Amino acid sequence: MAARVQRLSQSMLKTLRDDPADAETLSHKLLVRAGYVRRTAAGIWSWLPLGKRVLENVTRIVREEMDAIGGQEVLLPALLPREPYEQSGRYEEYGDLLFRLKDRKGGDYLLGPTHEEIFTQIVKDQCSSYKDLPVIIYQIQIKYRDEARPRSGILRGREFTMKDAYSFDTSDDGLAAAYELHRGAYQRIFQRLGLDYRVVSAVSGAMGGSASEEFLAPAAAGEDTFADCPNCDYAANTEAVTITVPAGDTAGHPPVEELDTPDTPTIETLAAQLGVPASATLKNLLVKVDGEITAVAVPGDREVDLGKLGEHLAPAEVELVTADDFTGRPDLVRGYVGPQGGMAGKAFRYIADPRVAPGTSWITGANKPDTHARNVVCGRDFEVDQYLDIAVVEAGDPCPRCGTGLTLDRAIEIGHIFQLGRKYADTFELDVLGQDGKPVRVTMGSYGVGVTRAVAALAEQTADEQGLCWPREVAPADVHVVAAGKAAQTELALEVSEQLGAAGVRVIVDDRAGVSPGVKFTDAELIGVPTILVVGRGAKDGLVELKDRRTGTREELPVDEAVARLAAEV
Repeated sequence: MAARVQRLSQSMLKTLRDDPADAETLSHKLLVRAGYVRRTAAGIWSWLPLGKRVLENVTRIVREEMDAIGGQEVLLPALLPREPYEQSGRYEEYGDLLFRLKDRKGGDYLLGPTHEEIFTQIVKDQCSSYKDLPVIIYQIQIKYRDEARPRSGILRGREFTMKDAYSFDTSDDGLAAAYELHRGAYQRIFQRLGLDYRVVSAVSGAMGGSASEEFLAPAAAGEDTFADCPNCDYAANTEAVTITVPAGDTAGHPPVEELDTPDTPTIETLAAQLGVPASATLKNLLVKVDGEITAVAVPGDREVDLGKLGEHLAPAEVELVTADDFTGRPDLVRGYVGPQGGMAGKAFRYIADPRVAPGTSWITGANKPDTHARNVVCGRDFEVDQYLDIAVVEAGDPCPRCGTGLTLDRAIEIGHIFQLGRKYADTFELDVLGQDGKPVRVTMGSYGVGVTRAVAALAEQTADEQGLCWPREVAPADVHVVAAGKAAQTELALEVSEQLGAAGVRVIVDDRAGVSPGVKFTDAELIGVPTILVVGRGAKDGLVELKDRRTGTREELPVDEAVARLAAEV
C-alpha cells in the first residue's frame, strides 16, 4: 500500500535552535524545538503535524492490543454532570484538581478527570444478565485535571490523552483473569512502543482493590521513585514498599527517665545535645486526618512519606497541622510531643511505621516544654493504634522478599492496572441476574495507559545530544530524505521519495530551497526519524547515503539497492 510523502517545502514546520526558556526536562525541550508541540497555556499543549503522527501511532498500538484481548472501544463525553461524581463521593474528594463549571441554566458540570462512574452506569444500562458478561470496554480520550504546578511539558499537563479500560465480571476469578489479560496486553504495548519499562507493585489508594501494579519507564525526569532489588525480581513503587519488624520483649528495659533538653525542638538539635544517633529518637509528626489531629511516628533518622500516608488513608484528607492547631491544646507541646502517659489513643490517634515495633525503646518528647524522655518502650509505655508503612524508603533498605539492599531509581508512570472490585458497583448498585436467577453484584478492574505520557517517556529514553530518536513503529516517518542542496540532488531526492512511498515507506523529504545542507542535517537529527537518506555528492554517480539515526552508522549504496532495502524493512 502506497504511503504519503511529506515534502518539508509544503509543510508547516518550524524548528528552534535554542531550548524554550521554561523547559525543565529533555522531552519538553526537544518536542518543542523539533516542532512536535507548542504551548497554548500552562499545562495545555497543541499537537502539531509531526507530533500528531507520533501520538496517533502510540494510540494505534494501544488500540490494537486492547482489541486483541476483546476490548470494545467507546467514546464517553468529556463534559459530565455532577450527580454521578457526587454519588461516588469524588466530586468533593478530587478537591481543586477538578475543573467545575455551570451551564446557562445553572446546572453543575465537570470536565472528566477519569470515568469510572460513567462506565459503571453504561454497563448497568446495557447489561442485565450474567450472559452479558464478562465485558471489557475502553476509550482513548482527553482528560482534565487542574494541576497546581503543570510542568515538564506534556509529562504533567492539565489536559492529557489517556486510555482507560474497565473489565466487568460476575466473580473474583473472572476479575483475576481479566487482570492477567490486561497485564499481558500492557507488556506487549510497551514492548512495541520500544520503551524500557518495569512492572512494579503499587497501591490503589482511594480506588481500593486487591491487586495493583504500575508500569514505570525509568527516566531522570520521572516524578515517581521505585525500589528495585538487584538480587531477586522484586520491584515496587516506594509508596508500596513494605517492611516487617518482629516484636521484641517489652520487659527488662529501664524505667522512663525525663531529660532536661531546652532548645531542642528538632531531631537534629536533640541528637546533638544528647550525643545519640537520630535513629535512637522517635519522630512524632502531627497531621490532621479529615480535621482530626493524628500523630505519625517514624524513627528520628527517617522522614514521613506524606504521599504514602495519603495513599494509605485515602479518601481521607491529610494535611499538616499549623500553629493555630496548638491553640487551646495545652496537652500538645509543640516540638516536645510524645506518645507515653496515655497520650496515644487519648489526645490523638497514633499511627506508626513498623520500625516502631513492640519492645523497641526510644527517646521522645515528654509532653512538657524543654523536656524529653528516655527509655520510652513501645508496648509498655504507649500503644500504637495503627501500623502503616509510612517512612520514606531509602537506598539500602532490605528487600521485603529476600533482604538484599534495595536500589532506587526515578521513573515516569505510563500505565496502572488494578483490581477495582465492587467500589463503584456498590455505589451504583450494578447487579446482573445470575445463573440461579438471583442478583449478582458485578466486580470491576481498572486499567489505564498514559498515551501522552508514553510519548514523553519515549522522548526521554531515546533522545541523544542531536535530538529525538524515535523507534520505527512510533516515528512520524520511516525515512527522512535530505536533498543536500543542488537542483539535481533535489530532483533525485523527490524521485527516490516517490519510489519509497509507492513501496509503502513513510517518507519525509527535505526539499526546501534556500536552506543550507547544514541546517537540513541538523533538523533531520533533531526530528529523529529512524533512517536518514542523504542525496549528496554521490548523486551524480547514482549513489545515496543511508544513516541509522540511533547508531550513527553510515553506508553508501546505489539508489535502487537503497530503495529495495528500505522497502523490505516496512
